Amino acid sequence: MRLHGKLAIALAAGWLASAAMAQDSAATLWRGGTIITMDGETPQTVQAVVERDGKIVFAGAEASARRAAGKAAKTRDLKGATILPGFVDAHSHFSMLMQVETGIDLDAGDQPPATIPALLGLIRQGIKAKGLEGQDWIVAWNYKDAPLAEKRHVTRDDLDAAFPGRKVVLIHFTGHGLVASSAALAAAGVADDAPNPPGGLLMRDAKGRVNGVAFEAALFPFYKALPRHTPAQMLAALEGTQRTYASKGFTHAQDGATQIPELTFLLSQPARERMKLDLALLPSFGGLDSLLTMPNLAMGQYQGHTKVQGIKFVLDGSPQARTAYFTRDYANGSPEGHHPWHGEPIIKQEEFDRLARLVHDRGWQLFVHANGDAAIDMAIEGFDRLRVKAADNRRPVVIHSQFQRRDHLPAYARIGVGPAYFSNHTLYFADIHRTNFPAEVVDFISPFRAAMNSGLYASNHSDAPVTRLDPLVQLWSSMARTSVTGTVSGADQRLTAYEGLQMLTTGPAWQVFEENRKGRIKPGMLADFVVLDRNPLTTPLTAIRQIRVLETVKEGRTIWSR
Repeated sequence: MRLHGKLAIALAAGWLASAAMAQDSAATLWRGGTIITMDGETPQTVQAVVERDGKIVFAGAEASARRAAGKAAKTRDLKGATILPGFVDAHSHFSMLMQVETGIDLDAGDQPPATIPALLGLIRQGIKAKGLEGQDWIVAWNYKDAPLAEKRHVTRDDLDAAFPGRKVVLIHFTGHGLVASSAALAAAGVADDAPNPPGGLLMRDAKGRVNGVAFEAALFPFYKALPRHTPAQMLAALEGTQRTYASKGFTHAQDGATQIPELTFLLSQPARERMKLDLALLPSFGGLDSLLTMPNLAMGQYQGHTKVQGIKFVLDGSPQARTAYFTRDYANGSPEGHHPWHGEPIIKQEEFDRLARLVHDRGWQLFVHANGDAAIDMAIEGFDRLRVKAADNRRPVVIHSQFQRRDHLPAYARIGVGPAYFSNHTLYFADIHRTNFPAEVVDFISPFRAAMNSGLYASNHSDAPVTRLDPLVQLWSSMARTSVTGTVSGADQRLTAYEGLQMLTTGPAWQVFEENRKGRIKPGMLADFVVLDRNPLTTPLTAIRQIRVLETVKEGRTIWSR
């Protein structure tokens, strides 16, 4: 008994010593700046935070933090900078940005090409810069028609004249449309007299011939025809794309409409081994038949840093492209100028209900794209037919929820919907919306304040590449709600800086069931941080967009620094 007791004491002493050594060697203490915890409904700061093994083990006074960290801990002096939880992306298109990385990007910033010849010249420059002279397909992204002096879309005739015999596709910046050359139309199997598919639109010339401009469901044949990149190209694009997210302070990204080929690639071992930030995939409902029979689809569970979060449904299109589905008419009519026009749903209510039932019965999370108020009506009706209640904690997310009516908010609260809002609309697109809808309708887009008052867990997103991936612009637009021409849309829906940061941290974390892992600086949470050069809570509104990301930390490891 005596020997066993001495042995036990010796073993205990050794274990304690090794634990202390592990504690000392593994810990990092952050201090010397403003540490905003995002823990609570009002701003809270602490003097120091301690990370060990990728998790936060202490947040509080510096003297206590030093004791918790141990003598051998590494100290990181913020030198007056501000540290926040890493930004959680509520909705963007990671795989689409990967494709932009490999194609031609027509995003010329605040001054896009003003004429069709200038735009075609930019494509020629991109072909040369990317070394695509000998390529059969030319794919250009972020095509914008509104700034063009000709006040019309580019057509197949323009592309044929500029790039004879080439398969050229210009992807509309909304992601809901494209322009194709004659060779690309032929490759996609779209004939001159092709009818409009259900939920889609093919624009036509004066003779009734398809002119190369397609919207919504009419895009599917083109996407199927586009060439696939090699694994090496995809891996290079993956590295570049996640570097972009990390440079903006994101530690969690989302792929908002993953197609089956991209899903297969992103879940592959080579891709997962290269992921440094967390990535949530939302496979498109168009591939649901394949998903339902896919073996070992671990829905909601991370494989490395990648997980399949839920299924993405698309009920309507884009309000700025005039393809979103409304209960009222667009003043400017359809994309072709036809009146009356209030848009059309991508799929019928009955089909949405049927497919949503398959997803819901599997226990999978529902994500629904709905912009116009009629599409939001469809989403609510579908959830009600599934008998979803807030108490069920299923957390369906309605992405954009752009043109909500006030009567939608009690329904969201009853169902437990998390609205993923898009405040950049007030910056980039509100002026367009005002040409179609009354001021009181436009003033209620992305109604953050009303949603908070209704007890909803909202978030804010960029929808990149529809708008640039920049959380500080998102923060500013949620606070200012001011367009590029200076017009304010819904001053009563403005957020404070802290509330705006909640929409980039705690709100989106809740929407993907990660509120106990991400979005706050608190013991037990992941050590995901973004370091900023100044404090958003004390920075004047006019300077919010000038705040710079200095460093991004994922589970204690720096994945990007300026």
